[in-house]
Amino acid sequence: MKKALVECLFSFGEDFFQTSSQLGCYKGMKSFSKEEIKALDKIYRLNLINSLSGYKSANLIGTKGEHGENLAIFSSVVHLGANPALLGLIMRPATVPRNTLTNMKLSKQFTINSVSEAIIEKAHYTSANFDEGISEFEACKLTPEYLGECSAPFLLESKLKMAMKLEQIIDIELNDTMLIIGSIQQVYVDEAALCNNGQIDLNTLETVTISDLNRYHKVSEVANFPYARVSELPDFN
Repeated sequence: MKKALVECLFSFGEDFFQTSSQLGCYKGMKSFSKEEIKALDKIYRLNLINSLSGYKSANLIGTKGEHGENLAIFSSVVHLGANPALLGLIMRPATVPRNTLTNMKLSKQFTINSVSEAIIEKAHYTSANFDEGISEFEACKLTPEYLGECSAPFLLESKLKMAMKLEQIIDIELNDTMLIIGSIQQVYVDEAALCNNGQIDLNTLETVTISDLNRYHKVSEVANFPYARVSELPDFN
């Protein structure tokens, strides 16, 4: 059954993964065991597992090193704490040259730049395997800018950007990835999106999200609840 399912899916050809949203999902609930996941076709497994965590933030990481400026899209930036203000991101195994990682280690500085709908195609193609001496800024027609004391380039087109200091790299032995931890040194945000309570209205910034590895989405706010207290629990009946 499992083999037949995979063969059926791949009978659609390359266009399947580009048009899967138009084909519709399976009826009912499909189950995958750990063993079944391991036995799946590599590309199918990659697409499946990368979809499981849902919508992820889309950010461009800016660095600078011996070979010039570098810009790379990441969907793994996460909040680690507000005091001190820390963000983390996952770096894939260093089995091939990782210019972003090399530059971070060298300068101890990097920038995080939010991706908006206007630049999603250019942002996506920063993930291409460019030669070390080619800047993704130049190749993808994006604009570097330098702000404050940060030596790493920001993205001019971004409406929310942060100067970061590399604080710690934690090796994840299970799959040889790394958790990169940085402290926020400076925040630049479009004033129109800054709320009175300190929250940032991401819809005003036209921020996009990523699912899987190559699908981009617009999101909208559906609710805004107060801080949850047991004494104020609604009647869900």
